[in-house]
Amino acid sequence: MICTAPFPPRHSRDNLPTLNPVKPTSHPVRTLRHSRVTHFVRRTILLVATALVATFPTTPSFATDGDELLGRKAPEFRVTHWLNSPPLTMKALAGKVVLVRWWTAPHCQFCAATAPALNEFHDSFGEQGLQVIGLYHHKAPGPLDPSAVPEFARKFGFKFPVAIDPEWRTLNAWWLQKDKRRWTSVTFLLDRTGTIRHLHPGGQYVKGDAAYRELRTQIEKLLAEK
Repeated sequence: MICTAPFPPRHSRDNLPTLNPVKPTSHPVRTLRHSRVTHFVRRTILLVATALVATFPTTPSFATDGDELLGRKAPEFRVTHWLNSPPLTMKALAGKVVLVRWWTAPHCQFCAATAPALNEFHDSFGEQGLQVIGLYHHKAPGPLDPSAVPEFARKFGFKFPVAIDPEWRTLNAWWLQKDKRRWTSVTFLLDRTGTIRHLHPGGQYVKGDAAYRELRTQIEKLLAEK
C-alpha cells in the first residue's frame, strides 16, 4: 500500500505539496532469507520424492528374481493330463523356441490378465517356431480335480498345449528349488536348445506394459536365431 501525507487545510492548489508515491524498498536480508527457505523447501521435496521412489519402485524389486537360472538347461517335464496336444518332452521340443507359463484357476487374477498375451503369442508366433505351453498348478483349497482343468483352460481361451503339474513337481524342479519365491505364476522362455534365456518371475504381463514388451522382444530375438 502507498502511503501519502494528508492535504493541508485551506491551501490554494498551487501550494499543495507534490506527492510522490513511496516506492517499496527491497530488503536484502529478507530476500536472502526467502531464497534460503525456497531452496530448503525444494531440497526437502526432492529428498522426499527420492525416498518414495526407493520405497515404492516403479518396477518390482523382485524383477531380477531367478537370474541365476539363465543359461541353464531346463529340466524334463513331470506333468500329466495333456490337453490340446499329445504329451510333450524337452527332447521332442528341440529346435523350437518354448514359452512355459505356470497358471492356476479360478481365483488367479494375474493368470486371467495374462491369458490374452499368451494367446496372442501363440497365434502370432506359432507358425514361426514358438511353442507356448501352459502348466496348471493347483492352489485352490480343495483337492485337485483334473476334470475341472479343461474348463478352466477353455475359459482362458487356451488353444496351445496345457498340462497339469501335480504336486508342483515341475515347478519345484524348474523354479522354486526349495527357495522362497514371491510368485509361482512364472514364465520361462527357452531357446531352440532348451536353454533358459529369459524369465518373468510371476504376476501378470499385459499387452502394452514393459514386461509384455520385453517378453515379446525376447521371443522375436530367439526366433531369429538359427
